[in-house]
Amino acid sequence: MEKWRRSERIPIITKLLLEKPNTLLSLNYFAELFQSAKSSISEDIAIIRDVFEQFGYGKIETLAGASGGVICIPRIQKQEKIKFLRELKDKLSEENRILPGGFLYMTDIIFDVMIAQKVGEIFAEYFVDSSPQYVVTMETKGIPLALMTAKALNLPLVIIRDGGRVTEGSAVSINYVTGSSRIIRTMSLSRRALPLGSKVIIIDDFMKAGGTAKGMIELLQEFKAEVLGIGILIDTEYPEKKLVNNYYSLLRLVEVDEQERKISIKSILD
Repeated sequence: MEKWRRSERIPIITKLLLEKPNTLLSLNYFAELFQSAKSSISEDIAIIRDVFEQFGYGKIETLAGASGGVICIPRIQKQEKIKFLRELKDKLSEENRILPGGFLYMTDIIFDVMIAQKVGEIFAEYFVDSSPQYVVTMETKGIPLALMTAKALNLPLVIIRDGGRVTEGSAVSINYVTGSSRIIRTMSLSRRALPLGSKVIIIDDFMKAGGTAKGMIELLQEFKAEVLGIGILIDTEYPEKKLVNNYYSLLRLVEVDEQERKISIKSILD
């Protein structure tokens, strides 16, 4: 095979690192891929590290030793996060999103791939240092945000079902009370979906009183899982006291005025 030039190796190494974030890739892997010396690969990675640090794209860490390698830990610049959340806030504040009963239409936002990807990257950056093993969400609207968070962390996604699914075999089910409407519902999780004793984070799209999140925590306790934190796209200012603690929300819904057709939302970074 013709020898690879540095100008050819660097973009491919960068692509592979970004495709497998927060994952240790050995120098031997790259050396064999390019038929190059590990010293040359190390120099390539040093160049990538400097560029990432200069532009605030994240950290490239190297581990020495026989089992060592390189890890890409993506980061988002604070100004980029501020700009994104302000644009998202403006989209969600459009008056035509007000639904009867004072509800907020969010489905198109949640299922927008680019928005979901950015939200997932923000959650991933926030939770990466807690070293979760799984990302957990409740069907259905939380799935896109949780999937993108799992992708950014390079972790498996586990979906709690609203009710049961006979196609998933034996499952654990619990009844829970929604925090706002006080309705009793059922959620379930297949016994095969999550190993006992796993470390998890919960990702969801919306929180009012926190009844659903509390139910998820109680269900995960049946699997002896450790919930490291909860990520919520948007929570409500009232009720001020939620049924869960230790959650991280990106936006806060302050008020929906049906008569004045006004929506008040604030960002955590404003």
